[in-house]
Amino acid sequence: MGYLSRRLAHGLLVLTGISILSFIFTGLAPGDFLGDVKLDPRVSRETVVALRARYGLDDPLPRRYLHWLRSVARGELGISLAYDRPVASLLRPRLRNTLMLTVPATTLAWLIAVPLGAWSASRPGRWGDRVCAATTTVLLGVPELLLAMALLLLAARTGLFPTGGKVSDGFGEMAAWRQTRDLAAHLFLPLVALVLINLPILIRHVRASLLDVLSAPFILAARARGVPPRRILFRDALKAAANPLISLLGLSIAGLLSTSLVVETLMGWPGLGPLLLDAIAARDLHVVIGAVLCSTLLLLAGNLIADGLLYLADPRVRPKDV
Repeated sequence: MGYLSRRLAHGLLVLTGISILSFIFTGLAPGDFLGDVKLDPRVSRETVVALRARYGLDDPLPRRYLHWLRSVARGELGISLAYDRPVASLLRPRLRNTLMLTVPATTLAWLIAVPLGAWSASRPGRWGDRVCAATTTVLLGVPELLLAMALLLLAARTGLFPTGGKVSDGFGEMAAWRQTRDLAAHLFLPLVALVLINLPILIRHVRASLLDVLSAPFILAARARGVPPRRILFRDALKAAANPLISLLGLSIAGLLSTSLVVETLMGWPGLGPLLLDAIAARDLHVVIGAVLCSTLLLLAGNLIADGLLYLADPRVRPKDV
């Protein structure tokens, strides 16, 4: 329990530091949300002054940060200037959509990477290993934008999958099974893009971790005793290589989240990515900070899951006082 408490306290400090830095950097950026409004001749100068006073845009950064902390305590995360509503109400559906995309993508990428990387590591230098290495090299060399655009072009040419959005028009009037099918069709392209972008890195790490283990003396001894190769690979070797792979899990979640922001924006998936870019363009300060904190929170959750798995899998990493 003490270990978990320390990890949660560390995460809280990270979130606090990220929020402070976000306020500082956005405060140093030129312009603000009302910069374009005051150029509109239909809006009087008195209206602009009243809006600036209402939202506290002329207050010092420390005072604005304290006001924001009070709104966090109320569960609002500040007020969006563009939507004139609490930021939390904007983030909840977008965060749910991002998780709907990233959780299956992470699961699918690992389900493919572990057996494929293990199979490649068990055949070093053979044709299967070379084909796997060449494929991962090609995928690593393809830019994320190019891969996403190629998938969109393929969908547009074939008409097999929607090219944007989360659901089709009239979704609420569909039967339950048709709603599930429609949602899965819209989810397919961004899901495939995320898996293809992150899969090569995972396969290479799994292969490298298992190559070190497969040359260990206890593996050679198991082979000499006649233990079946598949049992050696997927039971003994994977168990011995669990530590670096579990640590990689937290890093892969971080990479997947950063990649998902690009994929969501390009493919029109209504997650955190499009909301963050729109907020940056509009200089909607509280929405930017809220989206950044959501991404940081998901990253911390991934690292906490990885630390918890390490804690359970390897007693050597546990603190001495627990």
